[in-house]
Amino acid sequence: MLTYHLDPHSATPLYEQLYRAVRADIMSGALAGGDRLPSKRKLAANLHVSQITVETAYGQLLAEGYLASEPRRGYFVQPQLAVPSPAAPAPAPSAPADHAPDDGCRYDFRTNIVDNGCFPFATWARLSRSVLSEYSDRLLRSTDPCGAVELRQQIARYLRDCRGLGVSPDNILVGAGSEYLMQLVIQLLGRDRVYGLENPGYRKLYQIFQANGAAVRPLPLDKRGLRADELAKSDASVVYLTPSHHFPLGTVMPAQRRLEILRWASAAPRRYVIEDDYDSEFRYASRPIPALGELDRAGRVVYVNTFAKSLAPGLRIGYLVLPDALMARYRARFSLYSSTVPSFDQHTLAAFLRTGAFERHINRSRKVYQARRDALLAALARELDGLPYEVSRAEAGLHLLLHMRNGMRERELVDRAAAVGVRVYGLSAYYTPPVTPPRATLVLGYAGLTGAQIDEACALLRQAWDAAPSGTAEGAK
Repeated sequence: MLTYHLDPHSATPLYEQLYRAVRADIMSGALAGGDRLPSKRKLAANLHVSQITVETAYGQLLAEGYLASEPRRGYFVQPQLAVPSPAAPAPAPSAPADHAPDDGCRYDFRTNIVDNGCFPFATWARLSRSVLSEYSDRLLRSTDPCGAVELRQQIARYLRDCRGLGVSPDNILVGAGSEYLMQLVIQLLGRDRVYGLENPGYRKLYQIFQANGAAVRPLPLDKRGLRADELAKSDASVVYLTPSHHFPLGTVMPAQRRLEILRWASAAPRRYVIEDDYDSEFRYASRPIPALGELDRAGRVVYVNTFAKSLAPGLRIGYLVLPDALMARYRARFSLYSSTVPSFDQHTLAAFLRTGAFERHINRSRKVYQARRDALLAALARELDGLPYEVSRAEAGLHLLLHMRNGMRERELVDRAAAVGVRVYGLSAYYTPPVTPPRATLVLGYAGLTGAQIDEACALLRQAWDAAPSGTAEGAK
């Protein structure tokens, strides 16, 4: 019989505590694929909760594909979710294994992670089997250099329905992740160009452009996004933007500024705008912001997106929407190359989009991340009560900005947090070159932390920051 400690006094509902506990056992292998779960009545009696609590938890696990239900037999762990038992129990809690810090931090507010527990393993496995049966040996053949037609058709439908972009599948190019696609864009547009990049922005992007021999110009932002006047004064002929949700500031570029950028692009030949729409699905207070490419009438916007945030980074599937002239150039210069994404993965993703599973997954994931955002806001309000602070840009994406006013500089905030086992990130690190912002600001990603971990991490942050800054003069600056 399953036995879990459920806290009736916790802010987390009992059904959610039970759901998380069962899901954790499934993902750790404690509950093996095919295992039968206790009936709702027996488990409710054992845990001293109502049957409705158990039914709600089972229903959520069923909806997410962790459980299967058989009439008159009960609930079973999906067979394809069998996980080998680890040789030794993993230390808990700790930072994600692929980003384990070397300073002993237990909690990491990193931004480049998603919750793998949200991934619809059961649905993906079922569709994979269907693809193997339907496409058979065709999966072993080379696909179109632009990607499988079926996947490009589904991406075009999704962009039309959800992003307001009326594009043809013939203008879509599927590739293995954003880094590869950005290198391809540089080859298409030319290494001899000057590329304007948002500052602050995604630091890895600077490395990608420079590694490919392209000149870059950091361009400043204001409250409406990248400044069109600074772009016009620069020698850049291509500009990279995250207009629907700037990283890391969270700014949404308004229509007037978007039109200014597009007028700049149309004012001279060979000018282009690269629009990165990296997390457009995760907006909590309103509908997703339309893509900038929706306003493009001159064929000057290169739209790029991936399934790294919406599904999983490990899939390594992204895509470009190229204007006609650039697509013709790609087919003329690169048609001898095969697609960089395996045919099997492309057809499985196409089926995932076609059946509506992607939209259902996004809706579930959005609820999970919104709950974690809310948990972080509540924990900050509780633990930092009495300390001067402000939160901004929490209405979308998988991170928010925390502005501290307790007299500590950004570097001290980061170091003191690390000393108690919490890794946080200063906004200054996203500038090129790094600068000292006028106010101490931290970028907190919350997708990789559970509600309980968020609570524990914020309690440690209170411990770290609830003290006079080191040096009166230092704190007064």
